[in-house]
Amino acid sequence: MYRKHCIKHSIEIGKYLVSPLIKQLDDGLFAPSVSIRTGRGSATHDRVLRLTPRFDSLNDAIRYATDEGLRWIGMPAAPLSSQH
Repeated sequence: MYRKHCIKHSIEIGKYLVSPLIKQLDDGLFAPSVSIRTGRGSATHDRVLRLTPRFDSLNDAIRYATDEGLRWIGMPAAPLSSQH
């Protein structure tokens, strides 16, 4: 059973909005997913990728999800930041 724990740190790059989505599992690990959105209004398209690794750290899960979203749109990984 999942315990709900959703964190968003969105990054807008060109026509894309990349948003990491993190859930904390019952065992305490963090499961990353990432939303990749394009368009506006009725033309909005949103892909959500569920990622398989699990992480001990919330920040590591956010970083991984963000990097995977950026990779999916063809961008390099986000610079390291201590603001998470």
